[in-house]
Amino acid sequence: MMQFPLTLTHVLGRMKQLFAASEVVSRLPDRSLHRYTVGDLHRRAVALGGALQRLGLRKGDRVATLMWNHHVHLEAYLAVPCAGATLHTLNLRLHPDDIAYIVNHAADRYLIVDDVLLPIYEKFRGNTSFEHVIVVPLTGRDVSVGLDYEALIADGPPFRPPAIDENDPAAMCYTSGTTGRPKGVVYSHRSVVLHTLATATVDCMGISNRDCVCPVVPMFHVNAWGLPYSALMAGAKLAMPGPHLDAMSLLDLYEAEAVTLSAGVPTIAFAMQQALEREPARWRLDPGLRMIVGGSSAPEALFRGLDRFGVRVVHGWGMTETSPVGVVSFNKRDAVVENEDAAYALRAKQGVPLPFFEVRAVARGREVPWDGQSMGELEVRGPWVAARYHDMPEAGEQWSPDGWLRTGDIVTIDPTGYVKITDRIKDLVKSGGEWISSIDVENALISHPAVQEVAVIAVPHPKWGERPLAIVVAVPGETPTRDALDAHLAPRVVSFARPDAYVFVSELPKTSTGKLMKATLRETYRDWKWG
Repeated sequence: MMQFPLTLTHVLGRMKQLFAASEVVSRLPDRSLHRYTVGDLHRRAVALGGALQRLGLRKGDRVATLMWNHHVHLEAYLAVPCAGATLHTLNLRLHPDDIAYIVNHAADRYLIVDDVLLPIYEKFRGNTSFEHVIVVPLTGRDVSVGLDYEALIADGPPFRPPAIDENDPAAMCYTSGTTGRPKGVVYSHRSVVLHTLATATVDCMGISNRDCVCPVVPMFHVNAWGLPYSALMAGAKLAMPGPHLDAMSLLDLYEAEAVTLSAGVPTIAFAMQQALEREPARWRLDPGLRMIVGGSSAPEALFRGLDRFGVRVVHGWGMTETSPVGVVSFNKRDAVVENEDAAYALRAKQGVPLPFFEVRAVARGREVPWDGQSMGELEVRGPWVAARYHDMPEAGEQWSPDGWLRTGDIVTIDPTGYVKITDRIKDLVKSGGEWISSIDVENALISHPAVQEVAVIAVPHPKWGERPLAIVVAVPGETPTRDALDAHLAPRVVSFARPDAYVFVSELPKTSTGKLMKATLRETYRDWKWG
C-alpha cells in the first residue's frame, strides 16, 4: 500500500478542489452576517500561512488564537497546522492569570486576537511576551497594539508548504484546570484526521455535503469538537455564531441558514428548549435538525423537550484528552427498546464507542463485566487519545500501567456496549456504605416542570458519613417546594438516594465551558447544618 500521510493539508486541498462553492456564514459582533465561499476561505488561509512564514514562523512553533467562532478563526484552523506550526486556541473565559500561565507554558510565539477581545488580552499582556500580535479588525477598531490581520494577508504570496509528517503536532488545547494547573494536550495531524473521519460517520455526527453545520461549542475548546474539520472535509455549509450564543440568536441563525447539525453543552440546549416553549410559533427550523450534546450528562427531559419541536438531541461523551469525541449514542439494531420510556433511557446513555476507540470500566484494579450494573472508572485508549500531557511529566498518574487513560468518570457498560456515566469519582455520594449517583438524582429532579437547573452534592453528615444536598434553580415565576420535589422523586429514585435538603439559588457556578463547578458548591456548603 502507498505511504499516504494523514495530514490536514489533504483537507485544505480537497475543499478547494471539490467544494469551493460551499458557503461559510459568520455572525459578526454587530450582528451582521459575513458571507463568503470555501474557495475564499482557502485563498485567505494560504495567504495567512504565507504571512506567518514571512514573520519568521518555523516548523513546530505555536500560534495562539484568542477568537470567537467565525470565518477568520477557520482560516487559522487551516493555515497554522498546514504551515507546519501548532494551533493553540486560548480559552477566553479563563482568568487572565490562567491564560498567561497557559501561554507561557506552551511557549506561544504568535497571537491572533479579535479586536473585540483586546480588553481580555490587556489583562494578561504584561505577563506574556509574544513576538507578534495580529489583530483581526471585526469591528474596525484600533489595531495599534499589533499587526492588522487584513493588511497582513493582503501583502505577499501564499505559504510554502513544508514537509509535514502525520505525527507532527497540529493543534493543542489546555484542560480547564478545575483541579490543579491547566494541562496541555497536543493533537497530531494523524489524530485529528482519524478523529475527523470517525466523527463524520453516519452513526456519529453523520456530516454530509448537504448539511449546514453550526458549531456552538467554542472553537477555543478542543477544536470545536472537530466540527470545523469534519464539515470542511465533507464540503458542508458552515454557519458560525460568533459571540452571540444566547438561545434566541442561535435559533434565529438556525432558521435563517437552515442549520441541520449543531453541537454544544446541555446548558445551551436547555436554553433553546425554554425559548421554543415560550414562543413555539416564532421559528421554523429545518425538520432534520439534530443537536449533538456533550460536556456534561444530559437528562431524558432534554431529549423529550426538544423532540416536541422536531430537534433531535444526540448524546455524546469526550474530554480534552480524547480530541474530544469517543462515545456517541445511537439506536443499534440489537438494542432492546420495549416502549417509549426505554427508548429515551437508551438515548440518554452516553452511547457506543467510535471505531478504533476502546473502553473498559475498572474497579479495585480489575475490569468489571459489561452487565449494565457493575460500576467502575471509565478507561479509554485509541489513536486520538493523549498518551501524556505537554511538558508535564509529573501528571503521569492519569494513565494506567498498561497505558489506558483514566477518565475519572464512573460508568456502567451494558452487554451490547452502551456506556452510561453514573457520576464523576469525586461527585459520588457515599452514604451509610451505599453509593449514590448524583447524576441520577439530578436527572430525576430536572424533569420537574418548575426546576430549571439543579446540582446534587455530597455534604458531610454525622450519622451517615455523607448525604445528598440538592441546590436548585427554579424556572422564573415558579416556587417549587421540598414536598413537591420529594413527591416528584418518590417514583423515580430510591428513598435512601433522595436529598435530605434543598437549597434554592438564582444561579449555579459553571466552568468556562458550561460545566457545573461542584467543587465550588461542596466548599460553599461543607458546613451545612442538617435539620
